[in-house]
Amino acid sequence: MELHNLTIHELKEKLKRREISARELTLEFIKRIERVEKDIHSFITLTKDDALKQAEDIDNKINAGKDLPLLGIPLAIKDLICIRRVRTTCGSKILSNYVPPYDATVIKKLRDSGAVFLGKLNMDEFAMGSSTETSHFGVTRNPWNLDAIPGGSSGGSAASVSADECAGSLGSDTGGSIRQPASMCGITGLKPTYGRVSRFGLVAFASSLDQIGPMTKDVTDTAILMNVISGKDPLDSTSADVPVPDFTKSLLNNVKGLKIGIPKEYFVEGMDGDVEKSVKGAIEIFKKLGAEIKEVSLPHTDYAVSAYYVIAPAEASSNLARYDGVKYGYRTDNSKNLLSMYKKTRREGFGAEVKRRIMLGTYTLSSGYYDAYYLKAQKVRTLIKKDFDDAFKNCDILITPTAPTSAFKIGEKFDNPIQMYLSDIFTISVNLAGVPAISIPCGFSKNGLPIGLQIIGRHFDEETVIRAAYTFEQNTDYHQKKPNIRTKT
Repeated sequence: MELHNLTIHELKEKLKRREISARELTLEFIKRIERVEKDIHSFITLTKDDALKQAEDIDNKINAGKDLPLLGIPLAIKDLICIRRVRTTCGSKILSNYVPPYDATVIKKLRDSGAVFLGKLNMDEFAMGSSTETSHFGVTRNPWNLDAIPGGSSGGSAASVSADECAGSLGSDTGGSIRQPASMCGITGLKPTYGRVSRFGLVAFASSLDQIGPMTKDVTDTAILMNVISGKDPLDSTSADVPVPDFTKSLLNNVKGLKIGIPKEYFVEGMDGDVEKSVKGAIEIFKKLGAEIKEVSLPHTDYAVSAYYVIAPAEASSNLARYDGVKYGYRTDNSKNLLSMYKKTRREGFGAEVKRRIMLGTYTLSSGYYDAYYLKAQKVRTLIKKDFDDAFKNCDILITPTAPTSAFKIGEKFDNPIQMYLSDIFTISVNLAGVPAISIPCGFSKNGLPIGLQIIGRHFDEETVIRAAYTFEQNTDYHQKKPNIRTKT
């Protein structure tokens, strides 16, 4: 098997035994990127020279006998997480020339753990989208079918892992943006509990919902990355001061006695038949492995999408007010005065979906509408969180589909925002409640596209989520399947 096909933990062993050097490994991934990137378009910025220099420095550390969790492992990062001296665009024209002078906390942690950074990954503009079609830098394609979307907004992160362009990646999840693309690209993606991972250096979409998380080839790699990026950060007041366990100790092939809840509201009319069949098949596997299955109810699920699309745009409207052409980023060349410069910069710099959400958010926060919309949505959010709290009184985890369909065709839903928003119908509630959830491969559609299983846990109980996901993975082979990329010659 070629090196780029291997997982983080397999590559770490090869590096540790000095069967390969960090430079050789980095070059292997760069060659892989050069081979498939013209078809996939996962990257916005490729940092080839920096990556090779990092790898050479790491080889010196390896030769000196150092051992770090990610020593020499090539990773790629969603392009809204700041890396010092590397362009960070958020997939937007308005930040197309922005180069941050600092590292995000997660980047500092990865750097201190010996990771090599291959570059920045494509995404829906400012993480607003479910298909990676709203990026200013073009569409990312699904490695399983180049005519299909990879999911979003972390589509570049998912596609790069699925296409073996990196050993693993980081994404961000506001309403499903790690789990939904992980499902559609056939990889593992974990949204941690809100506050588990620092958001310092993450360009904000909706501050009360955003969370950084790992996107990997298997559950073991997810646990390894979670060990590195988790923890309290004094630079982020929303990061939680809770103990960080060794998540690799949760890699146990055992779910006997585990109580699994199946929310009846998640098996709804209109769900793709292949998705329903795959998820119900996964539930049967858990049952055979000794888990206790019971039906539960999350009664306010029907209101989640509506509440989310009030709260998230409201926070986005506030967060994106800073992009005015004065401080950093794009500035229009055609303005007569300061007010004209503000207006034209934002009109020219933001794409259609971002403008749509800014207008929605500004409207719901405006005088006379705040109580009618924003305050009411926050009350619904509280009810949704209570639904999860009640369900977890009788269950250890919940299992649902990750998305209602497999990947759809590029352009199929682009002009229908409502249909696009419904792509996240099974993931949004998790963000509103702040609980952790993982998506793992559990099957394929009739046309050969991956289907994801979502496992949801209690607040700060990623350990049980990881154990359940690992057990399923060890008793199936879906995670070992690879796309056959039809590369152009």
